[in-house]
Amino acid sequence: MLSAYMDLIRIRFLMMLAYRVNYYSGIVIYAINIGAYYFFWNAIYMDEEVIRGFTLAQMTTYVAVSWMARAFYFNNLDREISNEIRDGSVAIQFIRPYVYLVVKMMQGFGEGLFRLLLFMVPGLVVVSLIFPIEFPSEPRTWLLYALMLLLSFLINSQINILTGLCAFFIENIEGMMRMKRVLVDLFSGVVIPIALFPGWLAAIVQWLPFQAIAYLPSSVFTGRTTGDAALQALMVQGIWFVVLIIPIWLLWRAARHRLFVQGG
Repeated sequence: MLSAYMDLIRIRFLMMLAYRVNYYSGIVIYAINIGAYYFFWNAIYMDEEVIRGFTLAQMTTYVAVSWMARAFYFNNLDREISNEIRDGSVAIQFIRPYVYLVVKMMQGFGEGLFRLLLFMVPGLVVVSLIFPIEFPSEPRTWLLYALMLLLSFLINSQINILTGLCAFFIENIEGMMRMKRVLVDLFSGVVIPIALFPGWLAAIVQWLPFQAIAYLPSSVFTGRTTGDAALQALMVQGIWFVVLIIPIWLLWRAARHRLFVQGG
């Protein structure tokens, strides 16, 4: 069964190769986006050396890494699940000898692996040639960030799966998916680092899983979070990964007893 799941990763990776030109153009789009943020923060800092613990160099690196990492952990598993429920094909998935949610996770990972190798890594190289980005000098930081990036993918995928499973109970989750995307981008720290949030909002966000997607890994990468604090950030990610399994299991259990097909 494990080999079958590995094949799903390979198949999705090969499928994404058919659209690789779109991702090459995406590198240019992301570079322009990062450039806009760079000049924006450059204007804000002016004569300030540090703002809320971020130097300008750290902020530039944070923005570049956060947006490029988004290319890896981003996926449309919620839309895929919703479409399969709407067209009735999910009923066929139920009778096949595998776990449907694990299949979706493996497919998402295959897509993420493609984005990592052909979008995120070359994108970082291109951006580093244009903007003053500081890469970690210690191999330990790179290894820790790689592990945290994997957990970012898992947690984001869990949130997408939760959203997609709501299609079993709601006929149209288009609005929910859009709201989820805005919440993830905003409260994960991609748009604005959580350290710059108002105190009351930052306190609320700390109790939500979104920070574990972008803010914590990027803070480690930039060197803002080091030592024991970096390990604690990794632990927070691990806790959220385990916690999110519970609502997924409960929702999946309820969904299997309530299949409402709108076609097929």
